[in-house]
Amino acid sequence: MYMIDGKCHNYRTVITMATQAILAEQSVSITDYRKNPGQYFLEEPVAVLSNNKPAGYVLGAELYERMLKLLDAVAPEAKSHFRPASARLEAIAHLGNELLANASEEELGDFKE
Repeated sequence: MYMIDGKCHNYRTVITMATQAILAEQSVSITDYRKNPGQYFLEEPVAVLSNNKPAGYVLGAELYERMLKLLDAVAPEAKSHFRPASARLEAIAHLGNELLANASEEELGDFKE
């Protein structure tokens, strides 16, 4: 997909703008991504564009897991770069719990357990 006037359109080749390649068949502006990020977790990468340049890529969980398995197979030494240590995971969980405990009703919106 490519963007024209903030709308996504189908496109089946790698797009090159200036000197920066967009390495995905689909793209979305960062503004549209922020409105509903969940719709972009797909079975293929989606480029998130800022000023018509890739700011990052969004991957669905299954694709990310497959990519890590492939990476583990060809470069096992890279594994530690993609999996946080247990201490980091505990810090992330603690921060998440703290944020939830201190969140207002407005911030939580329609969230229910």
